[in-house]
Amino acid sequence: MAFLLTPGQWGDAPQLVEVLNRIRVARPLGGRPRTRPDHVGGDKAYSSRRNRRYLRRRHIKHTIPEPKDQRAHRKRRGSHGGRPTGFTKEIYRRRNEVERTINRLKNFRAVATRYDKRAYLFHGTVTTAAIRLWLRP
Repeated sequence: MAFLLTPGQWGDAPQLVEVLNRIRVARPLGGRPRTRPDHVGGDKAYSSRRNRRYLRRRHIKHTIPEPKDQRAHRKRRGSHGGRPTGFTKEIYRRRNEVERTINRLKNFRAVATRYDKRAYLFHGTVTTAAIRLWLRP
């Protein structure tokens, strides 16, 4: 659907908003493309106030576990801490599909070792690898 290249030392979680803004899914009968996924899943790293606020504002359902320190802070604040996050273990188990897809992308040597010096070339390499995975039976 969408991906974003960042320097190696950057984290994934701060890029969630930018990646979701890049999603454009064409409709089969024409019209405006879809820009909002039905559901987003992530690990504990994605559990920031900024990400959750963005997902709530866009009415995107999400399954992101709450880290222990955030849970403790919310409980310590009492009624001002807000509601617990909605978390479904059954949906969270499907996150391994994404992890497996990333591992399959890294099976392409050019993606795993990043021979390309320029970002736009590497973007093309990753796009080509993703298309090859998508077309594979």
